[in-house]
Amino acid sequence: MRQETSKLTTFVVSASADVTLFVATIVCAVLALLTGWLPPRGNWTYRFARLWSRWMMLGAWSKVGSEFEEPLDPQQGYVFLANHQSLYDIPALIRGIPGQARFLAKKSLFRIPIFGWALAMGGFVPVDRSDRKASQETFRIAVERLQAGNSLVIFPEETRSRDGELLPFKRGGVLLALKTGYPIVPVGIDGTLEMRHRDSMLAVRPGRVRVRYGKPIDVSGWEVSRSQDLQERVRAEIERLKSSLDS
Repeated sequence: MRQETSKLTTFVVSASADVTLFVATIVCAVLALLTGWLPPRGNWTYRFARLWSRWMMLGAWSKVGSEFEEPLDPQQGYVFLANHQSLYDIPALIRGIPGQARFLAKKSLFRIPIFGWALAMGGFVPVDRSDRKASQETFRIAVERLQAGNSLVIFPEETRSRDGELLPFKRGGVLLALKTGYPIVPVGIDGTLEMRHRDSMLAVRPGRVRVRYGKPIDVSGWEVSRSQDLQERVRAEIERLKSSLDS
């Protein structure tokens, strides 16, 4: 009987989450398009992204708790580097990050009518990993977003982990921080993998997501030649933060 109840709960939550994903995305994207031109451009889009993130977590019957090892200034730009396990990492981060932030997103998402247009208007950064020239353009745009005063959110693993273990990191986020001088904030996320696994297109389970933001890492004393050392330090911090949430 308990197993049947669990299956029923998963079905109901999954249906609720999928309907919310569709409705919230359309509504917030339309509102973002209608207001995205207001100065400073993109800021209203991010406000609706926050609304989208709240609806997403409510639709999945889940809660997000954000913890900060050190207060973050909403007027300061940061490069946030986080582990990646699930679709729900994105709304979990949007809920907690102070100030204005932009995400790197797959270029294919920008081709989706309405939703993709809203991403472009909001100043989110398209990523095409198959083209080296496109990668250079992505880096240039990301630098512009940071220099405009926005924070940038990057998943250095680039893809979602299937088992929660950290995958190999790419150096783009660290190089962006070194280029702009923005502090790096390592972030550990726990709970999203249990909500929706990357291999599951339908099943969504209610849960409690915890996000822990580490102390900002000042990059002013680091040279590009030591970017690999800096990346290893960031990876160790993300692993520490993630592990502290597991306990």
